[in-house]
Amino acid sequence: MSAQKIALVTGANKGIGLEIARQLAVQGATVVLGARDLERGRRAAEQLAARGVETIPLQLDVTDAESIAAVAKEIEERFGRLDILVNNAGITGGFFGPPSQATPELLKEVYETNVFGVLSVTNAMIPLLRRSEAGRVVNMSSTVGSLALNADLHGEFGGYNMLTYQSSKTAVNAITIAHAKELKDTNIKVNSANPGFTATDMNNHRGHQTVEEGAVIAVRLANLGPDGPTGTNQDDSGTVPW
Repeated sequence: MSAQKIALVTGANKGIGLEIARQLAVQGATVVLGARDLERGRRAAEQLAARGVETIPLQLDVTDAESIAAVAKEIEERFGRLDILVNNAGITGGFFGPPSQATPELLKEVYETNVFGVLSVTNAMIPLLRRSEAGRVVNMSSTVGSLALNADLHGEFGGYNMLTYQSSKTAVNAITIAHAKELKDTNIKVNSANPGFTATDMNNHRGHQTVEEGAVIAVRLANLGPDGPTGTNQDDSGTVPW
């Protein structure tokens, strides 16, 4: 088996996803850059190539089963396995009002990408990850999805009440635990990564961290050694409570 790791990063045409792809490629991984819009993916790959980093752009819509299956087939035919999966694709949705005004349709809009997409992509890639000597799944979560932290009404996150987005990340954490349990007796490790408040298009670049800083924890979890944890929720400082 080749020592060069094969990685797939979803939603990798911009922001933290693009930076995760860059950092993994710099470290020597062959990175498949998943993008819902292939042209944007190609432009992102060209940007990285101009910086001396080669990636492979593929069209990947995490809400579309055929798109996911096509990428899994492409990876299998090219490489025969997958070593790293970073489920980065995500949206905030357009609803930021009080929970009493939320609707199932508003939740579904966000869940299609943030929750169902993570589940669908991971399940499609597990057969390929099983062929890896050290499969790693990193689900991009958020500290605002931590029930423990948000339950403290007077704490740091007491003022946050974005039901659609926050609950989607709580669900991502639940998926992380579930897959970690199923795969605990394999070489695959599954963890949630909390990048911190990073300046990206998702928050109109209001974040106080750079994408380089925001990508650090995901890249670290993607490269965990055999003694590394599984079924955990982490940021750059350590474990984040569920």
